[in-house]
Amino acid sequence: MRNIKFIFFIFFIIPFLSTTLSAEKNYFSEGEKLFKKKNFTKSKFQFEKDIVFNPKNEKSYLYLAKIYKLEKKDEFEEQNLKTVILLDPKNEEAIYLLTLLKIKQSNYEKSNQLIKNFEAVCSNLCDNQKELKEKIKDLQPK
Repeated sequence: MRNIKFIFFIFFIIPFLSTTLSAEKNYFSEGEKLFKKKNFTKSKFQFEKDIVFNPKNEKSYLYLAKIYKLEKKDEFEEQNLKTVILLDPKNEEAIYLLTLLKIKQSNYEKSNQLIKNFEAVCSNLCDNQKELKEKIKDLQPK
């Protein structure tokens, strides 16, 4: 009887688990491919599925934020960007995008704080500092 259970486990359970685990890993890469093809509806669904299995995958949240930015859904964009920053406080792209959103919302204090955070962590997007400082000038209290 033990042998039958063991055989059942080997031939049915292990293949099922490995198929499920490999499918989980493909949600992000499939979402990224669809995003690059500008198929945002399907890519959003893939990133959301990835988050179900990998709730700490900051990249999925970042892509979702970009999709919501394109859809002009500021609340969802902000929510996802804040999640990225919570998971990785030094994610310069998320800080940059959130700063742009706060400037768009005319939030001078938060924008200024985010610019300082951006300056502290930037390594790849440092050229964008000047753009942010120019945009925030219009919001400066007089």
